[in-house]
Amino acid sequence: MDFYNLDLSDNTLDAIDDMRWTTCTPIQEECIPEILEGKDVLGIAQTGTGKTAAYLLPILSRLDEENFPADSINCVIMSPTRELAQQIDQAMQGFSYYMEDVSSVAVYGGNDGNRYEQESRSMKMGADIIIATPGRLISHITMGNVDFSKVSFFVLDEADRMLDMGFYDDILSITKLLPKTCQVIMFSATMPNKIEELAKTILKNPTIIKLAVNKPAEKIKQIACVCHENQKLGVLKDIFKKYGHKRVIIFSSSKLKVKDINKTLRSIHINSGEMHSDLSQSERDEVMFMFKSGQIDVLVATDIVARGIDIDDISMVINYDVPHDSEDYVHRIGRTARADHDGIAITLVRGKEVSWFMQIEKFLGYEVEKIPLPKGLGKAPEYKIIKPKGKNTRKRSDKPSNNRKRPRRRKSKEQHK
Repeated sequence: MDFYNLDLSDNTLDAIDDMRWTTCTPIQEECIPEILEGKDVLGIAQTGTGKTAAYLLPILSRLDEENFPADSINCVIMSPTRELAQQIDQAMQGFSYYMEDVSSVAVYGGNDGNRYEQESRSMKMGADIIIATPGRLISHITMGNVDFSKVSFFVLDEADRMLDMGFYDDILSITKLLPKTCQVIMFSATMPNKIEELAKTILKNPTIIKLAVNKPAEKIKQIACVCHENQKLGVLKDIFKKYGHKRVIIFSSSKLKVKDINKTLRSIHINSGEMHSDLSQSERDEVMFMFKSGQIDVLVATDIVARGIDIDDISMVINYDVPHDSEDYVHRIGRTARADHDGIAITLVRGKEVSWFMQIEKFLGYEVEKIPLPKGLGKAPEYKIIKPKGKNTRKRSDKPSNNRKRPRRRKSKEQHK
């Protein structure tokens, strides 16, 4: 569908023209008309499908054409990470270029006291749109810097990530401050039980829009290596010997592992950097600048900050740990083979992660090529699901190894009475 077939304001369409956009993505085509009509929306779609524009364009269009309270906060957009908040803010600046009366402020932690004061002033003056991370917004609410009594739009972007990071209660406490008439829009890449529970709590008769997860680009060469945890660093070194280590992102499941991997890479003189939630905002910005400019060859990162990585010339993605679901896998490896480039995605699968990777292969519809363990690293585990060895694996009918009976417990005189 063409954007001109939607009932967007002239100023919104002018901004779209400047960006040379013509055709809506599926999520935009489905969501924009529903949001323009004032309906609550639950959108299930992965990153990279155009979700930001799917909610920003109709909200900006309505702020541009309809009469909303002046000098009041009219829209609150929640983001799980600072990086995503910054991306939304950048998109906002472009979409609202021709709207002189529409103002916005990005609110996130990891910066100095001057920034906090600027955020406070902007919100008290009534910025039309607030783009915020939960923790920082809760801080401003506690300090009495915000008034949500006239908010007309509330957006939760990447809601599943926010719940993974433990913001469920914070989100509920924020929604309790909103007017009952507030239109709520919620996007998530996945639909776990917690998301369903949250949706039932904060959405009113929502329109549910669910898009199938896109398969990885055909240009991505996918490879896996089955290994034990203590063999992964050896596999990593072998990968770098074969494929080089320029423009590489390594994803790991925890910030502790990210730190360890980066430390090891630096010890073998690989120019690497790390991205995780322990870094301040200025430190993250510096690492991203160094990686984008080529001063760092390898970036080791957690999924939490991966959403802010938007670079077109990544040559290889390495999953040091297997993602827990197919959507995360597709998102991770989708960092490579962009803008007509080729790319390689290599996943290190330790024995206990085989079942997760088999589920990913089931979603893909094919088996990913397995490469042998490099020589000198020992024996690789089999590519099969490992059944847990628990205390209760013995059947009830099984007898103990010895034939001794449990001694009967004598009853006291009081018990006999």
